[in-house]
Amino acid sequence: HAHLRERAESVKRGVLMAGGYPLELPAMSLGEVMVKPTTMLYRNFLAMEVEELLRSLPIDGVVLLAGCDKTTPGTVMGAISMGLPAIFCPAGPMLNDRYLKPGEPVRQVGAGTHTRLFWDEYQAGKVSEAEWIQLEAHMTRSPGTCNTMGTASTMTSLVEALGLALPGSTAIPAMDAGHTRMATTCGERIVAMVWEDLTPQAILTRGAFLNAAAVQMALGGSTNAAVHMIAMARRAGVEFTLDDLDVVGRQVPVLANLFPSGDRLMEDFHYAGGLPALMTRIAAHLSLVERNVNGRTLAENLEGVQVLDDEVIRPLARPVSANGALAVLRGNLAPDGAVVKASAASSRFLKHRGPALVFDSPAEMNQACADPDLACDENSVLVLRNAGP
Repeated sequence: HAHLRERAESVKRGVLMAGGYPLELPAMSLGEVMVKPTTMLYRNFLAMEVEELLRSLPIDGVVLLAGCDKTTPGTVMGAISMGLPAIFCPAGPMLNDRYLKPGEPVRQVGAGTHTRLFWDEYQAGKVSEAEWIQLEAHMTRSPGTCNTMGTASTMTSLVEALGLALPGSTAIPAMDAGHTRMATTCGERIVAMVWEDLTPQAILTRGAFLNAAAVQMALGGSTNAAVHMIAMARRAGVEFTLDDLDVVGRQVPVLANLFPSGDRLMEDFHYAGGLPALMTRIAAHLSLVERNVNGRTLAENLEGVQVLDDEVIRPLARPVSANGALAVLRGNLAPDGAVVKASAASSRFLKHRGPALVFDSPAEMNQACADPDLACDENSVLVLRNAGP
């Protein structure tokens, strides 16, 4: 979010250009890597703060600047409850990088999931300390959100699929010149939305949430989306449950070749056409009459859109995974439902029996996993309680 200081100025310019008067209202920041065990503890606090900032001041419309994991659903939930015209200006993903090693294939390197992958290799002795320090510089090389298809990219993409962000905006890299222009356009557009009285209530229908669910599956998105989508739907007064996600997950294959389900990153997705291009591939599963903050329907916004790289956004005949991104499980461990990312799981784990190691906190689990004498093997199941998504 380091660049959002500058993007706020771009939004203000857009508001002024359209004849409005911009006011900046700071809200709490939820840095995912800073807050332990999870920023989920504060998502609803952020939603409350956004709602009350808008309620207590003479505001006519709002541009939401966010991107990191819980900041996206938190700000959107607050805006939904307030009911003013609102447009989401995404922080955008950080730039890609490469990890080059003589005699080995080139590896794309991103943040978030890649950080944990290389950390595990470092702990196992497969990566030296010098290599680890070098990798740290590669994994986070610019401002922006994690550039894998983790929670940040998933949630900003789903907000675009819901119609609350400009088409194609959520895949623009944070340091791309187009990102500055997009922020200015958000500022211009919110003034028009105020005159049109185009509020989230006019955009967030059940069809919009089912569209977002289809996009979630085609992206191979984060399991955390299940928690946030249901929460946003409840704020909007829309019936939407885990069962809806399960049904859509059985119909829509994973087409976005993005880590961890694939091997590319968000910058590649932007060059391939971004979310509008992906949506053309799954148009048969979408409600094309849903509205966007730009005032057009989804059908109108997809006119003339093409996929520019079939390796990044696969055709239906050659999906990354024929299974949906998510599957809903129920059983004695989770009677109200649990979610598994089937597209990123090894097939041998889809049906598995093994001993369980149960931990009550992340600190307890990390300490145990660092113990070489821990009684576990490749068949052990790690159960972490009290951590949240």
